[in-house]
Amino acid sequence: MEHARGQVAALVGAPIGDVVFTSGATESNNLALKGAARMRASPGNGSRGHLVTSAVEHPSVRRPMQRLQREGFDVTVVGCGADGVVTAADVEAALRDDTLLVSIMWANNETGVINEIEALADCCRERTVLLHVDAAQLAGKRPIDLSSVPVDLLSLTAHKMGGPPGAGALVVRSHPTPVALEPLLEGASQERGLRAGTPNVPAIVGLGKVCAVAAETMEVERARLGALRDRIESILSRRLDDVVVNGHPEQRVEHIANLSLGGVEAATLIEQVTDVAFATGSACAAGSDEPSGVLTAMGLDERRALSAVRLSLGRTTTEDEVDEALDRIVEAAAKLRVRVT
Repeated sequence: MEHARGQVAALVGAPIGDVVFTSGATESNNLALKGAARMRASPGNGSRGHLVTSAVEHPSVRRPMQRLQREGFDVTVVGCGADGVVTAADVEAALRDDTLLVSIMWANNETGVINEIEALADCCRERTVLLHVDAAQLAGKRPIDLSSVPVDLLSLTAHKMGGPPGAGALVVRSHPTPVALEPLLEGASQERGLRAGTPNVPAIVGLGKVCAVAAETMEVERARLGALRDRIESILSRRLDDVVVNGHPEQRVEHIANLSLGGVEAATLIEQVTDVAFATGSACAAGSDEPSGVLTAMGLDERRALSAVRLSLGRTTTEDEVDEALDRIVEAAAKLRVRVT
């Protein structure tokens, strides 16, 4: 476990002692948000403190924030631009004298858009506000160096890097001022008293291994996955009319493509193409008939949001697999458009 802890720490440029093992990014996000907010809460009958998040966060951030709001915290939800970017300036404008914590994801899980975390981290440090970052979609895909970016709490998970499900980590900054958290689970003193319970050692070892592999292959994989993503967007745009890429054209990770296929209901398309794994939005919300909250927050109308598909790539994805998947998608989309007309 300590070897794995060192591998996780090395991937994100953190001291080994700052890494706390969890069951995944969802638990890490809950521990960071609830743990930090409750520990720093103001006493008395008024507001317990102010928290800031964005309209495009994963449910594992959005719902804990809603829980904390019910507990008496004030929560401000910052929007994003039409390109999906949450800017540091917009978050800074939302800060108050009683702001305790900001939580903004580094890369969006539906569009791949990368937010302005470096600038936001400097701003929060100047204002002595804790910054939590959900880095599940960026860790292992782009370099992270917490020795130069003053993020206080950072969540990551193994399976987003191709590792085993059921293992993740929360990096809890210990310098210059240790971040104090109230644990979610009470029991023995595992993980510095922040995560009681018997650790999932095999999965933790897998997390460490995949972090080490990601560190070694990151630049090669970035180029390879970027080429595959561009191939997806190019082929769909060439073979189908009215295809729009959702999100910032450059400021995004390489392994996610989010496109609206005009004239096609994405949920029906997914039902037709049963042997290709893709979704209408977050994989965690697969099966939902509602338009993506991320896309509607970006200003997409309901028609375009409901026609959006999200395809993501991994270390084992090949060009032949991409081409075969696109053949199935194009064929099904063309048939659905005929039915509509």
